[in-house]
Amino acid sequence: MSYVRIRRSDWRRDCCLALDRFKAPFVTILGDEIYLDTNHVDILTLDIGSAIAACGVMRTKDKRQIRKNYSVEIADGGIAGVMEKPVAPRSDLLGVGTYVLQPRIADWIRKTPPSSRSGRVEFTDALMRAIEGGERILSISLTGQYFNINTMEDYNDANYAARDRNFERYKVSVVIPAYNEEESLGYVIDDFRPHIDEVLVVNNSSKDRTADVARDHGARVETVALKGYGDTIEHGLDQAAGDILVVVEADHSFRAKDLGKLLEYLKDADMAIGTRTTRQMVEQGSNMRGLLRWGNVVVGKLVEVLWWGQEPRFTDVGCTYRAIWKEAWFKIRDRMEGVGPEFSPEMMIEILRTRQRVLEIPVSYYPRVGGESKHSDNYWKISRTALRMLKTIMRKRLLRG
Repeated sequence: MSYVRIRRSDWRRDCCLALDRFKAPFVTILGDEIYLDTNHVDILTLDIGSAIAACGVMRTKDKRQIRKNYSVEIADGGIAGVMEKPVAPRSDLLGVGTYVLQPRIADWIRKTPPSSRSGRVEFTDALMRAIEGGERILSISLTGQYFNINTMEDYNDANYAARDRNFERYKVSVVIPAYNEEESLGYVIDDFRPHIDEVLVVNNSSKDRTADVARDHGARVETVALKGYGDTIEHGLDQAAGDILVVVEADHSFRAKDLGKLLEYLKDADMAIGTRTTRQMVEQGSNMRGLLRWGNVVVGKLVEVLWWGQEPRFTDVGCTYRAIWKEAWFKIRDRMEGVGPEFSPEMMIEILRTRQRVLEIPVSYYPRVGGESKHSDNYWKISRTALRMLKTIMRKRLLRG
């Protein structure tokens, strides 16, 4: 197998060099397009005969798609005309970047001058010149969903469509980091188990019956000896079996009733995270006092400012109730360094640094069942946690790549 890298600045030359290598008709699909549930396999049986090309054509009610691509006119069983990015499309026929081409199309590309609009040779102009020169071009009727990826919005729309069409096929694992949580853990497992495929409890060397309670309530348990909270979550995300990984606390401060929101937004993002700063959703008596709540808001806004180019929206850097695609997790896995509570904002930052999408959703927050928080039970713990988070955030901002 061989290939020629086609640079935008030398498109005509590099494309013709590539075409000169072929001795028979071949299929090409532009790399900035995505198709879902299409009939592209039918192209393998297509015989274009003496025609110089066959172009993929789809019917669409959305004329905006045609204005972003090219229009097609059909006559006498073939394509009579094409126009790049027409201002006023005259039909519902959308030309897409799927082609069957004869190698001699390179001759017409060489004869085509740069477009007065774009300043470069447009392939549709070369096709039109071939038609005017007496060449025959066929149409390939394509079905399914089509996305032309010009912007991040286009990419996100395509991602949503791909994930949403059979979302129920994805397996969901809930990861619960636990240390001495025998009093509350059973409630959490019973709450989430009916809604997901796996509950994984990562028992970080608890000295009570945490592991026994987890097994009794139907969870898979892994007992480990790790440095801290972040390490424990990391281990769980690595070992969970699901395509979607959900992190939740062992103290029953979060509820499965919010799981559906996280999963719905995950169709549109690589990670969906909760925020506990919506006052109407913070139950009386929960550990989200004014200073703690506003501290999370301020640090969240700091992350927004430091990564302003990606326009994130954060109001809570300490909420561990979150869902992430496994493939997104493995893109950031080797970048993660935090072993304590700084792990939470670090995940958010690394999603941004790897140019992935994160969305924040309000979730309900309840008083914990039993015990005390290891990171925010008093002002000393809050201050220590905040300092660790701020150090991580600033260190990450100074890194490149």
